[in-house]
Amino acid sequence: MSEDNISFGEAIGDEDYGLIVCSKTGKLKGIWVPDGNDDEVIPDSVAKICVHFFGVDPNNDNERIIQ
Repeated sequence: MSEDNISFGEAIGDEDYGLIVCSKTGKLKGIWVPDGNDDEVIPDSVAKICVHFFGVDPNNDNERIIQ
């Protein structure tokens, strides 16, 4: 495995989803959604990670879940 650093944009493909986590707090900072998928539902596997670890449902208009 190479130790070279690559950017976030270089690490994901055109159809990939990605999560950006703030290193100091461990909070979810952002969700990368592929171009053209703004109106589509985020896949269950990605949504479940967001709900379980960050208390946010990206497929819910209200976003926050009561913890």
